[in-house]
This record gives sequence, C-alpha cells and structure tokens, in this order.
Amino acid sequence: MAALLSNGIAQPELSNLAWQTLENPKHPLAPIAEKVLQGHRLSLEEGLALYDSPDLLYVGLLADFARRRRFSPTAEHPEQDRYVYWVHNIHINPTNICEDTCKFCAFKKGPKSPHAYKMAVEDALNSVRNYPGYEALTEVHIVGGHYREMDLNYHVELFKALKREFPKMGIKGLTAAEMDYIAKIEGISVENVLKTLKEAGLDALPGGGAEVFSERVRAQVCPDKISGDRWLDIHGMAHGLGLSSNATMLAGLGETAQERVEHMVRLRQQQDVSGGFMSFIPLNCFYENTKIDPSHALTGVENLKNFAVARLMLDNIAHIKSFWIHIGEKMSQIGLYFGVDDVDGTVIQEKIAHAAGTQSSEHLTRSDLEQLIRNAGRVPVQRDLFYNLL
Repeated sequence: MAALLSNGIAQPELSNLAWQTLENPKHPLAPIAEKVLQGHRLSLEEGLALYDSPDLLYVGLLADFARRRRFSPTAEHPEQDRYVYWVHNIHINPTNICEDTCKFCAFKKGPKSPHAYKMAVEDALNSVRNYPGYEALTEVHIVGGHYREMDLNYHVELFKALKREFPKMGIKGLTAAEMDYIAKIEGISVENVLKTLKEAGLDALPGGGAEVFSERVRAQVCPDKISGDRWLDIHGMAHGLGLSSNATMLAGLGETAQERVEHMVRLRQQQDVSGGFMSFIPLNCFYENTKIDPSHALTGVENLKNFAVARLMLDNIAHIKSFWIHIGEKMSQIGLYFGVDDVDGTVIQEKIAHAAGTQSSEHLTRSDLEQLIRNAGRVPVQRDLFYNLL
C-alpha cells in the first residue's frame, strides 16, 4: 500500500509503527484504509463499517492521518499539522421562552414560568460589557428560543448595536430553525430574513437545530422543529448569500450508527453544492431536566468514533470541532488524536448545555485553553470566526 502513497498524495509524518499499522493488508478495515490513504471518498457503507469496527485505535489513526494531510505543514506554517484552533467568544441567549417542544431541551421555559426571561437589546449589550477584557472578544454566538417578541426587528436592532459597539466581534447568530420561525411570524421568506440580518451585521450561522436528520428520530424528540431537509435548504440559502455556517449532529437521542452516517452524507452532499460549512461539531446529549431516555447516553468510545468517522466521511468540511462544553475537557483532548482540530473557545456565558446537566466549566480562560491544547501535545492557535489566524 505504501506505493500507492507516492501518487501525488501528501504523506503526513507518522511513526513507522503507525504506517505499519495502517498498511497491514490483513486488517478488516484495510480496503477502507487504502481509500483513505489515496484520498478517495468513503461510502455510507464504509462509514458504517468504521462505526462497527471494534478497533477504535485503528479508526482514530486513520482519522488523524486525514487531519494531518489536510493541514500539511507549509513554509509559512511548519507546524500546521499540530495546530489546534480556538476562539475568544461569548454567548448571548436573548430568551429562554420557546414555543417548540424538543424533548432534549432543558433550557426552554414557558412565558409564565418564574424562570423565564427575555433580554432587551441594552441587556444583551451589557452582558458583553460586563465581561472583563471584552475588548479581546472576536466572536459572539447568539441563539435563543422561538418567541414572538424576539422578532425580526429585535434581531436587526441587536445585530446593529453589537456591530456598532463591538466592531471586532463577528456575529454568529440564529439557527436555521430560528430563521424559519422568524420568517413564519413575519410572513416573509427565509431568504429575506437572511438578507435583512446580513445587512444588519450577521456574519455566519451556528450549526444548531440539525440534531439528527433522521425523520424517525425527529418525530420522537422534536416533532415541531423543521425537518432535516429544511435545515439543509436554509444553510444552502445562507451560503448562496455569502454567509458561512457550521454544522452539528446531536448524538445520544436513540439514533442508530447508520442514521449518524446518513446525517454526515447529507451534510457532505450539501457542502458539495453550496460549500459554506466551516466546521462540523458532533455534540453529546445530556439528560438532566429533559424527557430523553438516559439509556441512550453515548460512551466515550462512541464520542471518539463520532469525531473520527466525521473526519473521514466529511472530506469537504475543513474543521472537526470538539465542543468541550458538551464533550468535556479531557475527552476534547483525546479527540485531538481522532481527527479533531478545533476545541471551540472560551465560551463565556453558555447556558443551554449547562441547563441539561453538563459538568463542564462555565467558561475557560485563554490560558486554560492553551494549556489544555499544549498538554495534549499540540500547538494552540487563536482564530477569528472565519478561521483567520490571530
């Protein structure tokens, strides 16, 4: 198999033992490894075989090879194959009032709940101003509930105010489901919502709301939410307007391995068409204060397989992210050897995952993140919203 690697394919620096492992013709995954080493696209069936394989380390080694090849060293960046990206970011959740009935959500409150809240634009600005050192922030992540008072005008005012006061912060705001909801209450098209918000300062869409595209699963856990097809359509619209976006998969809902691979294949197909996905983020479900059966909880092996299979299947999406809030700091470190190249960021004021029971920190400092990455043997690199190096 080594001879196949000389056919114009960049060869990442791997140990002799690693090459011997990958080039073992007797390994059950050898045909898949051959395709990966040649840079060929994997099929759905091959993605499922990776999930089914008991050899976690072999799958991880393949994913690490694919990551290293994508980020091969250059004269300008001789350690690029060891880079791990992070961003100095803050979250704003304008309201926790929501009309949807997603069973996995512990963040949602009814309008009459004593724990319900809604933020005026000035309140949202203050949530940034009150953070010491806010001048260094380069990204704000904005998602909230589906609530009629948080209409198009509200978000236009919010985005304009954020851009006016914090011009260095990129705005990554509103899931595809929120875009669809706003379009419905306004009686206009989603495309018009996207155009209006882009003019107001929106730079990119987050990947939330994708959950798992399987209609079987969605019918059980989020029957009121837009379909997977609609989610993909809206991100395609955004890409057509010059807006980048992220993509996610929320695992641990009772989905099968095949449904996870199908989710990735559909993302890959959309990326082939519209090309605007910056990163893919496998998320881990939490069960506290939710209506999801905790017996669906993922094991550590399954989380690592999600990272590795995503890196190998999503050959046209550059970045695979371990969102440490969902996965945990230690699992995020291990993920760096299973195809991951991004750990998200400081994540100041995250509320949604914490409402469902994540035990992760409320946020991490720059020093925390850089130490986490260095302790895993990698090189921390600060980025902005669009993966420009800072």
